[in-house]
Amino acid sequence: MNAQRPPCLPLRAALAVSLAVAAWPALAQSESAAAPKVEKNQLEAVVITAERRAENIKDVPNAVTAISGEKLDVLNSSGQDVRFLSGRVPSLNIESSFGRAFPRFYIRGYGNTDFRLNASQPVSLIYDEVVQENPILKGFPVFDLKAVEVVAGPQGTLYGRNTPAGVVKFESVRPSRQQEGYFSLSYGRFGTTNAEGAFNLPLGGDWAARISAQVQHRDNWVKNQLPNAVTPKTEGYDDRAVRAQLLYEPHKQFSALFNIHNRELDGSPRLFRASIIKQGTNELVDGFDPAKMYIDGRNEQRLHATGANARLRWSLGDVVLHSVTAIETVQPFSRGDIDGGNFGPTQGQEGWIRFPVETSDALKNHRQLSQEFRAEYNPAGPLRYQGGLYVFDERYTAIATNYDTPTGAYASSSSTRQTNRAYALFASVNYDVTQDFKLRGGLRYTRDKKTLDVSSADIPLNAANGLSATSSDAKWTWDLSGTYALDRNTNLYARVGTGFRGSAILPASQFDPLSKAKQETLTSYELGIKSDLWDRRARLSASLFRYDVKGLQLTEVGGGANSNSVKSADKAVGQGVEFNLEILPIDRLFLTLGGSYNDAKIKDGLLTVGGCGAPCTVLNRPAGGGQFYIDGNQLPQAPKWVANLTARYSIPTAGGNEFYIYTDWAYRSKVNFFLFESVEFTGKALTEGGVRLGYVWDNGKYEAAAFVRNVTNQVRVTGAINFNNLTGFINDPRTYGVQFKAQF
Repeated sequence: MNAQRPPCLPLRAALAVSLAVAAWPALAQSESAAAPKVEKNQLEAVVITAERRAENIKDVPNAVTAISGEKLDVLNSSGQDVRFLSGRVPSLNIESSFGRAFPRFYIRGYGNTDFRLNASQPVSLIYDEVVQENPILKGFPVFDLKAVEVVAGPQGTLYGRNTPAGVVKFESVRPSRQQEGYFSLSYGRFGTTNAEGAFNLPLGGDWAARISAQVQHRDNWVKNQLPNAVTPKTEGYDDRAVRAQLLYEPHKQFSALFNIHNRELDGSPRLFRASIIKQGTNELVDGFDPAKMYIDGRNEQRLHATGANARLRWSLGDVVLHSVTAIETVQPFSRGDIDGGNFGPTQGQEGWIRFPVETSDALKNHRQLSQEFRAEYNPAGPLRYQGGLYVFDERYTAIATNYDTPTGAYASSSSTRQTNRAYALFASVNYDVTQDFKLRGGLRYTRDKKTLDVSSADIPLNAANGLSATSSDAKWTWDLSGTYALDRNTNLYARVGTGFRGSAILPASQFDPLSKAKQETLTSYELGIKSDLWDRRARLSASLFRYDVKGLQLTEVGGGANSNSVKSADKAVGQGVEFNLEILPIDRLFLTLGGSYNDAKIKDGLLTVGGCGAPCTVLNRPAGGGQFYIDGNQLPQAPKWVANLTARYSIPTAGGNEFYIYTDWAYRSKVNFFLFESVEFTGKALTEGGVRLGYVWDNGKYEAAAFVRNVTNQVRVTGAINFNNLTGFINDPRTYGVQFKAQF
């Protein structure tokens, strides 16, 4: 077992920094009684909806980061999926072993590495006020958005499901009665094409519509080195999404917004690459080439998703009523050569495998229904509150299939049917004790029930724990926060809150019995400061936090037994510091800087997991029988350090046009891929940067730019498989291209 360094030292340093920051506004700003006027050389106010109502980000007593406008466009310009947000926000990591279809989110080190289609995650993704529960739904493309908000957890009061780690919130641009829109087209390396556009359609009278669409394409750029392979090339995709919105707004007292959306994906699953990690190190093998592979199986992925929602709003004086009704359906199919190689190479050589593994996963008959009713009361006095009812109903059948590699013939399959029903009652109160001191509190009661049955027509399943299971959980969660205004530019806040995630059930397979983990609960403490500085030429937020998770659900994947089971750890403890800074140091130069430190450790002196099936060097204390103690390990896929930077400098020209240069960088420190720690399965630190040169003309209506992503071409192993050999998958290498955007 590794020696543990005391976590208090970074927190002491962070506290010292935060105290210095707290003194900064008093030193750097002058006060005036009049409300400040926004100038071109000042930062605009950021309005967010993290607390389910529109507020200035400075007034929200919680760590929130918002990405919008040009920054969002730049990060999304090269055809990446939602994972482009990883590291662009303090404490946020996003990874996937499915490719574009199944992102896994981690906030403050807290997430879930489970790859099963019935996995639940402690980070909730909310798209247009609708919870996207199944992990496949969380991969819906990012386009025509007003903003992305990342809200640190727990968010167990105002939001629907599984939010102990936090919420990632997407909000589409709403229709308007103005006839306007935009079109953007980029083309780059690997034949990567990203076409995106939106158009408002004023329909006359009280109606308006908005049509948004995105089409993304990439060629299959990785070539198979095996002759006559069933998958000669891979890593390409065609990803198409469309959203149609219809707004009915006869007067200010009522509005109805209808939304229907669709996604069609035809592409490649995650490409696993056999024996690419050099034994005894976490380096790539000598001569590794990202454009080459050695698989003898089939790689293919398809996804069809359709959803619709209706958001109704009534304003009745001081009372505002909301209704959100939604349905989501998704049918994915993903088949991959999981072993990542073939029997041809000599042992230890790239592409070498011990045994073949080719599988597919699919969902059938998926349907998610949700309904929320919410009422706000906003009188003129110091008291405001909101409350409501939330109902959730989901069902689907997951099909797991094994194939005979290299023939590709069907071998066996199992079918897992799951239903999940939940409801919740919630309320939140805001009270202004004085003009400078304000309190908020919330309470939520949730009942969550799951049923699961697994069956197979052609293989015997491990029935040691039965082939069906149910769970029924009920929990009260709450939060309490206070905000104190040091002056009109600076707020201090403190927050304590609780979160909850229902029990987890993993179905039995041919090798593993059914496994179950009890509900997990979380208590979090946070102190922070938010300030506008230097006559609003700078904006700073910083926070210190600690959270304790009891009954932490952990997924044990692979190992010598090639198993997949869920276990409960006694607890996990996370603590750290975060900050965001936006600044205009001189005219025409805009900088953003963010960073975080997260110490997120498993605390269970008796819990053990299996080690590697591959020849790797495990660093934890052995428990016998191929098991290892994991007490004190950092949570998997939880980098301790995350940092990001953007800089934009503009050079004006005649006629109000401008040239500009924009650069963005994201860094994360090393990560553990699994619950145990090992030399080979520790991901090295990763730094990815982008550079963009552009020209804007005709009062901002047109823009042309050239860009480079991962400009230093830093290629790292970002995930792995540990039951066969030293198999891993990597981030994208350097890409580059050009883009044109027009607004009309």
